[in-house]
Amino acid sequence: MELTGKRVAILAADDYEDTELWYPYFRMLEAGAEAKIVGMASSEDVVKSKHGYPAKIDLRANEAKPDDFDAVIVPGGYAPDKLRRCEATLNFVRELNKRKKIVAAICHAGWVLVSAGILTGRTATSVPAIKDDVKNAGANWVDQDVAIDGNLITSRFPADLPAFCREIIRAMK
Repeated sequence: MELTGKRVAILAADDYEDTELWYPYFRMLEAGAEAKIVGMASSEDVVKSKHGYPAKIDLRANEAKPDDFDAVIVPGGYAPDKLRRCEATLNFVRELNKRKKIVAAICHAGWVLVSAGILTGRTATSVPAIKDDVKNAGANWVDQDVAIDGNLITSRFPADLPAFCREIIRAMK
């Protein structure tokens, strides 16, 4: 229970990648953290994954207060393309980053970091399909299971989830 007393926001929108939301969600709970699923400002009460699995939204980005969280995790799938269009979501991510709290993204979630404008001069990884977007946002893109740059933790694929979650937990201790 190394994360007892810690709070983690996990962003969600329709078409999220199932494993990239639920694996970190349950791993954070297992480590003792409180995990909240945060939707977009205009989110429905329930969003569905790429495969139709529902996730109940605990609160919306415009209700989430950066002081109430120690980290944010952004799953991939097609949801990041929706999340990055929500200014409240981007502001939430920016504020956590500004406060040096953990900002973690996997797969296509790098799009949220790009739109939040927090990648300039940082080392990050992502699914190779958005490598150019990440690089054009000013990041040094690397092809490895997990990239850590201060409070920024990024990974590429569902297969990287063990390393991704291990590093999030390590950083939050």
